[in-house]
Amino acid sequence: MPTETLSFKRRSISSRRTNGARERHRTEVSAGGLIFKRTPQGPVFAMVMDSYGKWAFPKGHVKPDERYREAAVREIREEMGLMRLRHISRLDTIDIWFRDRFVHKGSLIHKYIHYFLFEAPPDAVLVKPAPQEQGETIKDVAWVPASELAHRSSYRDMASIIKKALRLCSSPSLKMSKRSAIKGR
Repeated sequence: MPTETLSFKRRSISSRRTNGARERHRTEVSAGGLIFKRTPQGPVFAMVMDSYGKWAFPKGHVKPDERYREAAVREIREEMGLMRLRHISRLDTIDIWFRDRFVHKGSLIHKYIHYFLFEAPPDAVLVKPAPQEQGETIKDVAWVPASELAHRSSYRDMASIIKKALRLCSSPSLKMSKRSAIKGR
């Protein structure tokens, strides 16, 4: 899949101009996922409350020699305890700028985040990870009804990714292929 094997130069430090002055920043690459499961009331999506107290989707750094989708699955398992996920689609990549408050305190970060859509089994249960002594910590995990997803997400840059995920999870062709896939397991 060419979209997953795009290579980014993995530079930990580079520079950009800010108000005429050079400010050093870190470039990071992460991967994550939007995960849904089917319920009698309709699809629900798994969300995390991040270290900043905002509702988001699980994501994390891509390890050397790890594919983006593999990193997304690993991060989902680590942050929510979800396994037996079915990959549906690659959603999109966003890039964000922010000041880190946890690992590289005060550093300017330019992060590329690759998102994927996954389906969890109907009996999937979210497990909040134990707090970490250092770095970012997941404060909470929750299943959110699809109808509330756009409103619950705390980050505006996720709007187009959420719309695409909602469209894909309600696709009639996905429902048909999903039924046959479950019977085969």
